[in-house]
Parts: sequence; C-alpha cells; structure tokens
Amino acid sequence: MDASRGIGTFGVWDYVVFAAMLAISAVIGIYYAFAGNSQHTSKEFLTGGRSMNPVPVALSLTASFMSAVTVLGTPTDVYRFGVIFSLFGITYFLVVVISAEVFLPVFYRLGITSTYEYLELRFNKYVRLCGTIFYIVQTVLYTGIVIYAPALALNQVTGLHLWGAVVATGVVCTFYCTLGGLKAVVWTDVFQVGIMLAGFLSVFIRATVVQGGINTILNDAYKGGRLNFWNFDPNPLQRHTFWTIIIGGTFTWTSVYGVNQSQVQRYIACKSRFHAKLTVSSSINALAAVTVEDLVKPNFRSLSERCLSWISQGTSVLFGVLCIGMAALASLMGGVLQAALSIFGIVGGPLLGLFALGILIPFANSTGALTGLLAGFVVSLWVGIGAQLYPPLPERSMPLSLETYGCNSTHNGSNWMTTTEIPFSTSAFQVNNVVRTPLMDNWYSLSYLYFSTLGTLIALFVGMLVSLPTGGRKQNIDGRFLLTKEDILFKFDIFKKKKHVLSYKSHTVEDGGTDNPAFNHIELNLTDQSGKINGTHL
Repeated sequence: MDASRGIGTFGVWDYVVFAAMLAISAVIGIYYAFAGNSQHTSKEFLTGGRSMNPVPVALSLTASFMSAVTVLGTPTDVYRFGVIFSLFGITYFLVVVISAEVFLPVFYRLGITSTYEYLELRFNKYVRLCGTIFYIVQTVLYTGIVIYAPALALNQVTGLHLWGAVVATGVVCTFYCTLGGLKAVVWTDVFQVGIMLAGFLSVFIRATVVQGGINTILNDAYKGGRLNFWNFDPNPLQRHTFWTIIIGGTFTWTSVYGVNQSQVQRYIACKSRFHAKLTVSSSINALAAVTVEDLVKPNFRSLSERCLSWISQGTSVLFGVLCIGMAALASLMGGVLQAALSIFGIVGGPLLGLFALGILIPFANSTGALTGLLAGFVVSLWVGIGAQLYPPLPERSMPLSLETYGCNSTHNGSNWMTTTEIPFSTSAFQVNNVVRTPLMDNWYSLSYLYFSTLGTLIALFVGMLVSLPTGGRKQNIDGRFLLTKEDILFKFDIFKKKKHVLSYKSHTVEDGGTDNPAFNHIELNLTDQSGKINGTHL
C-alpha cells in the first residue's frame, strides 16, 4: 500500500490482485465442470472418482479449516490472550494420529461417500438421519462464520459494503463448488493455500523489517506478558491452559478431522488407504454430499446417476445461499474463532461420541446411539447457550493488557497510548446488568474447548449404559464396521518388510518322484508349436 493512501482503501493493483484471485477460483470450477466429462455421476461429483493424489488432498485439508476464521481469529486471540494458543500444535499431532488410526481405516474400507452412511450400516436409518441433520446444522452455522470473516476484513480494508462483500464471497465459493465438484474444491484450496502462505510470509518479513528484527518483537511480546506458553492450572473454568488446549482441543479437532464430512470426503477421494492416511471453502460441497447420499438416495432409489449429479449441483447452490444468510447470525456471535470452535464443540462433540460408539464399542446398539447423541447434544447446547448469554468473568478468561507503549503513534504530544479496553465477549446475545449466580460463574464459565469433550463423553457413556439393558450384547455385528487389530498402530504398507520364506515342501510329479525344492519344474516347461505343454523334469 502506498504511503499516500490511508488504511481502509484499495489501490488499482490491490483490486487487480483481488479480482485475479476470485477469477482463478472460478476458472478452476469451470475447468472441472467441462474437462474430461468427469461429472456425469454423483459419486464423481462428490468424491472426485476416488482418484486424487495425496498432496493436493493434504493441502486441501489444511485449507479447509485454515480459513479466514483461523487467519483472522488466531492473531487476535494471541494478541488478546497470549501465545499459549500455540500449544494447539501438540493437539494437532494427537488429532492426526487418532483420525488416521481409529476412524479413517473403517471409512476407507467401506468406500462410503457420506460418513453418515456408516451410521445406517452400523445402527439404522434413524440414527443416520439424526446424524445428517446435526451435521447440516453445524456446517451451515460454521460456514456462515467462514463467509462473514473475510467479508468483514474486506469491509475494513477496502471500504466495500459489508453485506455486499458477504454476498460476493459466498457467490464465488458456491459457483466453483457447484460447477466443479470435489476436484474443483480441492484444487481451489491448493491455490488458496499458496495465497495464504505468501501472505503469512509477507507479513512476517515486513513486520521483522519494520520492528528491527525478531529479537525486538520477542522482547516487546515478553514485556507485554504475551509469552505465556505454560499454564498448568487444572481448573476447567480457565479459558486457555495446557490442559484445556491439549484435552479439549484434541476432542474438538478430532470431531473435525476424524468424522466431519468435509474432511472424510477428501480422505476417500484418494487412490489408496495409504494415500488417505498421509494428513489427515469445502463445506458447501460436503453439505451437498450428505444431502444426496443421506436424504435423497434412500428415499428416491429410482433416480439415475446423471439425475443425482444434477441434484448435487442444485443442493450446492441451495446451501450456498443458506450459508450466506447464516453470515448474518455469525455477525452477532462475537469473536469468530471462539464462535467457530464453540459450534464444533456443541454439535461436533456429540457426533464424535456417536461415531466412537459405533467403531469402538461392539455392544452399542441403535437405541443407545440415539439416546447418547441426544443427551450429549442437550448438555453441550445448554452450557454453550449459557456461555453466550452469561460470558465468564475476566478472572476466567484472563485477557492481557492492550497498552501499546512505544508504538509509532502520538497522543497529546506523548509517545504512548492505551487503546480502548474492549470487552472479552462482544456477543449480541450477552445479558448485561444481571446478578451473577453460581450457575453462571461455574457451569456457564466452563472453557469453550471443553464443550466438545463434554458432548463426546456424555454421548459415549450414556450410549453404552442404554445399550447394555436393551439387547446390545445380543447383536451380530459385521467386523468391517468396527476397528480391528489390523487397523491399529501405523500399519503403513510401505514400512512393512515382506518375509521371503523358502518352502521345502516337495511336490509330486507324474513319475511318482519328487523334485529338488531349489528348482521348479514349471519353469523348465517348453511349449511346442501346437501350443501343448511338454514338461521336462530333472
């Protein structure tokens, strides 16, 4: 940005770059809509024909939840609450292991398009329907936040009307998802990951130059109390501690990377299970997938694959419009990052418990599954809504000072200023001027990262308790629906050493004798011109 222009405006080249990015995303959708006639069936549209390589799929997985919510929300959270947020790096490692070794083997083995197909195979169609509805609600809410976040950034940087930016962002995403299917989504994600990484690198280099080096930046952060890497307080009411991030974060992100349709849809797009295990703007395509596979196909079995492909594209448009509408709700929920993770916890936690019941608990039945899912959801929704209405006090959230001493700005002739203290919660649903009760200061003050843990564990334990007295032990479960011993502990074929055992078992030949095991009489067979085999034996 030129020095002559103030913050909040775009120049010509800014608009050129921005328009080029949107245009390239749209072109990718157009290309995969018409190249190679690859969208003739719903399965090709929704899973890429299960022919994709692991590298673009891995980058797409990264882009899916490294969206504007993460790009905008993480720096804000770190500045407001400190770098303890970086402990999520440990969480992601645990999530990858759990997702790749517990959930992925079962889903890939079954070759399903929707993760909720598994629920019908393991339980019944009613459990599948409930799981599908929960997923649609979760994803529409989350995608509303994803659309709202970059639109808000555009509004602040360019001065574009906020809701005009919301509609423009949503329309472009819906366009390439609808035309190109999963392949367009994956390759657009690859392109966007490159843009994001370039942006990160540019900001890092520019900030380092302006501030006079990394040491200066770290020094300022230390003096501001933001290098708070370690806080081992076991209190579950503290917003961020080592334990809330490691335990709560693992449950939250496993519900995303382990069983969320947006991610599993990419795993099963890989050529092989090994490729799928290597990671571990897609939400609209994933919504179309679960709608077609879980709501349309079971009830309209006579529809052709071509017709289902058109329905998939139509539902992409429908959900795109719905998600744009949900951006209005997202604008009322306060901080985008915490809002997104809270949604994953409230809805995704019980869903994770449901899938864990099916894959890990052989005696779990449909009655226990439905009861556990609903119980987990009711409890996590209760605490989640309570936290929106009556946010935790500052001693629980522990916000850091926003004093900007030494910044290159002036205020009344001095070289320091203190920014206006913003409230921890900016939710429009917050109830103000109310007498705090023990319920508010304890139950509703639970760390938002524990919403998922709470929902998962309640769904799991209630499901087991209900399954036992309702005939769970009398079931005959197909082993394909469960995690088996062969699925556990990093069983990558590339690392397995094949054993070559020499068999000394002799084989009988026509004359009644036996051959030397070091030779094979078939290898010495000669074929005459008539095509008959004449065996020559030693």
